[in-house]
Amino acid sequence: MSVEVTTLKSGINVVTDAMPHLETASLGVWVASGSRDERHDEHGISHFLEHMAFKGTRRRSARQIAEEIEAVGGDLNAATGAESTAYYARVLKSDVPLALDVLADILSDPSFDREELLREQNVIIQEIGAVADTPDDLIFEHLQLVAFPNQSLGRSILGTPKTVRSFDGGKLRAYLGRNYRAPDIVVAAAGAIEHRAVVAEVEKHFGGFNGPASPLPEPANFGGGTHVEKRELEQVHIALALPGVSIVDAALYSLQVFTNILGGGMSSRLFQEARERRGLCYSIYSFHVPYSDIGMFRTGSGACQSADESRPADGAGKLRRAHRAIGPADDHPRPPDTARRAGGQGRRGHG
Repeated sequence: MSVEVTTLKSGINVVTDAMPHLETASLGVWVASGSRDERHDEHGISHFLEHMAFKGTRRRSARQIAEEIEAVGGDLNAATGAESTAYYARVLKSDVPLALDVLADILSDPSFDREELLREQNVIIQEIGAVADTPDDLIFEHLQLVAFPNQSLGRSILGTPKTVRSFDGGKLRAYLGRNYRAPDIVVAAAGAIEHRAVVAEVEKHFGGFNGPASPLPEPANFGGGTHVEKRELEQVHIALALPGVSIVDAALYSLQVFTNILGGGMSSRLFQEARERRGLCYSIYSFHVPYSDIGMFRTGSGACQSADESRPADGAGKLRRAHRAIGPADDHPRPPDTARRAGGQGRRGHG
């Protein structure tokens, strides 16, 4: 096994998987902090911080951050989730020290320049608008809110225009100091790397992170309910959620297999029943999202108009009936290795 793990004195975990036959490396910093850790007046700040990390430090301007990595043929990006935020890069093996230096710099010493801050607020408000104009994205924003009402886990990761406009350098630094702490940070690298060299670079560049682990968020409670929003569209977008299991639950992998069999691909029972047999929709799928203490099982689809071009809602009703019409396994003969194949699909990151 080529995976090695070292926990530094500060509490940062360094995980590597050396692949000597490669000439490139992927590496990143994963922080156990996301939108779920936001206070009520911080709605959207996790995502905003992720954006602002790339907008300059005391050593580098926003342009220099982008150019230093791309000048050596690499790329740099980030993503915010409910319970984690990731900052990552891909570079040639000789540029691993540079990538770690840049990642440490943007996280430990962001400048939060006021002009950059105002510009990025406008960018994120445009991003919020883009989601509002994309019904197959927006429906899952509504689904999350109904599933976890009055909880940070139910709120949009992007925030609202009002909350985004309220953020300044002081609020960003307070959130950063409260949540970006050494025991909550994992630095991971895979590819053309050497474990001891990565550990040495992390010790060199990430020394500013310390302190105890950040406080845990409040336990989540699945609520449930219904949300209907009428728009002049060609389709009715439908999403259904049920309570799932947490990421540490022993049933997680069984549920992932079930998810893939039900709606994980073209051979899935939902796809075969709703699209192939009945022609009700273009896409239909199911997936499970596990969190640290709870999970959410989801299905989603865009229901087409009925054949006589009557109200799109007619297609939605037929789609609901198609869900209920899926019979026992005997009604849908499967190869004996279906579960094994579905498990493999889950390991590849689908569903």
